[in-house]
Amino acid sequence: MVKKESSNVARQRRHARVRKTLSGTSEIPRLNVFRSNKEIYAQVIDDEKGNTLASSSSKVLKVNGGNIEGAKEVGKDIALKCKEKKIKKVVFDRGGYLYHGRVAALADAARENGLEF
Repeated sequence: MVKKESSNVARQRRHARVRKTLSGTSEIPRLNVFRSNKEIYAQVIDDEKGNTLASSSSKVLKVNGGNIEGAKEVGKDIALKCKEKKIKKVVFDRGGYLYHGRVAALADAARENGLEF
C-alpha cells in the first residue's frame, strides 16, 4: 500500500520547483508568503545577499490571520514598509500555495497600497 504524501510536503515540492526560476535581487526583491491555519506571514527578501528587507505578519499586527481580512491587513502593512524603504517592485512568491483566498487577498492589498508585481 502506497502512503499518501502530506499536503505540506506537496506544497514544499511545488515551492522548490517554483524557486528554481524565481529569485529576488537588490533592485527587485522577492515577496514571500507563508500561511498556517491561524496566521499569515509575508517577507520581502533580497536573495543575492540573503537579507530580509521587510516583514509583516498577522501575529505582529495582532489580527486574525486565518481569514481574508487579516491577510489584507498584512498585505497593506508589507506594502507600507516597502514604501518606507523605497521598494516599488517585487517578485511575488506564493510559497507553493494556490493564488486564491488569503494569498490572493494579501497580494491584492499589497498592490492597492503601491507595490508592483
